[in-house]
Amino acid sequence: MIWWILIVGVLLPQSLAHPGFFTSIGQMTDLIHTEKDLVTSLKDYIKAEEDKLEQIKKWAEKLDRLTSTATKDPEGFVGHPVNAFKLMKRLNTEWSELENLVLKDMSDGFISNLTIQRQYFPNDEDQVGAAKALLRLQDTYNLDTDTISKGNLPGVKHKSFLTVEDCFELGKVAYTEADYYHTELWMEQALRQLDEGEVSTIDKVSVLDYLSYAVYQQGDLDKALLLTKKLLELDPEHQRANGNLKYFEYIMAKEKDVNKSASDDQSDQKTTPKKKGAAVDYLPERQKYEMLCRGEGIKMTPRRQKKLFCRYHDGNRNPKFILAPAKQEDEWDKPRIIRFHDIISDAEIEIVKDLAKPRLRRATISNPITGDLETVHYRISKSAWLSGYENPVVSRINMRIQDLTGLDVSTAEELQVANYGVGGQYEPHFDFARKDEPDAFKELGTGNRIATWLFYMSDVSAGGATVFPEVGASVWPKKGTAVFWYNLFASGEGDYSTRHAACPVLVGNKWVSNKWLHERGQEFRRPCTLSELE
Repeated sequence: MIWWILIVGVLLPQSLAHPGFFTSIGQMTDLIHTEKDLVTSLKDYIKAEEDKLEQIKKWAEKLDRLTSTATKDPEGFVGHPVNAFKLMKRLNTEWSELENLVLKDMSDGFISNLTIQRQYFPNDEDQVGAAKALLRLQDTYNLDTDTISKGNLPGVKHKSFLTVEDCFELGKVAYTEADYYHTELWMEQALRQLDEGEVSTIDKVSVLDYLSYAVYQQGDLDKALLLTKKLLELDPEHQRANGNLKYFEYIMAKEKDVNKSASDDQSDQKTTPKKKGAAVDYLPERQKYEMLCRGEGIKMTPRRQKKLFCRYHDGNRNPKFILAPAKQEDEWDKPRIIRFHDIISDAEIEIVKDLAKPRLRRATISNPITGDLETVHYRISKSAWLSGYENPVVSRINMRIQDLTGLDVSTAEELQVANYGVGGQYEPHFDFARKDEPDAFKELGTGNRIATWLFYMSDVSAGGATVFPEVGASVWPKKGTAVFWYNLFASGEGDYSTRHAACPVLVGNKWVSNKWLHERGQEFRRPCTLSELE
């Protein structure tokens, strides 16, 4: 149900939904199996109903033939003692049995299964979260509503379309967030599909109702008035639209009177609609971040590119890598980002994922003030933590990181495994604690995060890059590889150029695991320098 409230003389819809997130592909695949089970149960129910109707149909056909014969000569028919007996039997017994058959509820099994499975269903927060993920992808990858609605996304295997109802729902979610920019885009898409003849339970009046108000909120009074008039052509008695029409005409008349006494320049300034567009952003590097996610704005010059190399790395003559050295590639120079190829096997990846899946929970960050872990809107994924002692594969992976980096992993955090669903992201952030966050890792007692090791455990069809907005670098996921960089200079000062982000996954499924290595234990492995920025 939608409620309406009056604001500054204009009636507007207010949805009761509240925001939430459904962020793990791993958990969404479980829902696919749940839905498949429900479809099977539904088909069993349909078959039972069909069998029941077939029995009733046969009984009706038999009695239709019998009564047709009997009504031609009723006295002669019941004059036969067998017919008389069977008539008594049918009316006394068989019609009661038929009544019981008709009243028999064949849905018990299906309803019981549905009730059991419903506890695993997504809730309103999950639905809203999925809608907001689509809006986030739309902005990050510069996608128009028609492209998304028609499912024309790069790398898709299973093309899917958005109906008018779907577009209308996306517009309503944006509306609830007071995001009138996206409300307008998606209500216009819904209207377009209705104009193209798509059959829908949503009518144009409902769409125009939201659309006209969203346009008004963005300052385009002329268009809002035009859309309201269009709505009233379809429903002249629409109470809210009639009220809004009078209000819009009043405002325009008032502006006209003001403009008459102003100069031409001032008049132009007042009558030109001021479209707000997307909401003012809290993230200063939003534009650079989103460009890098699209593969644009990368700042690697040919001269610097020539200094990046591939090599074999033996971990400083580590016995494990002398005969089979690791493949190393320079991804970036400053900060130095190194990619290790074929560094984790498919078998190891599956074991890590299997260990993590039952534990996946909404990812958290450390509050810089309190040091407590908490969920935030700019980190949207599910994560789990794995200790080396619980599985030899995890222990082996930890030692591999130590052997290749030369850093002690005994003071590192546990291996964190993360699964990013569609739209899953982690906006620009630092891995290390800044000077204004002295208590960020106080409980660990191992100092600051000196370095980050990041495994890519899946390929991603589209999106999902790791980007560094400060330096204009993009690193793309490749299954079986890992990237490594230092968060701190050798002096212990933070390297602010390592501010990075996990771009939203446009199409596909992104699995990563990371190891944050800390300062303690590295005193002789990475000695301090006298220069602050070395």
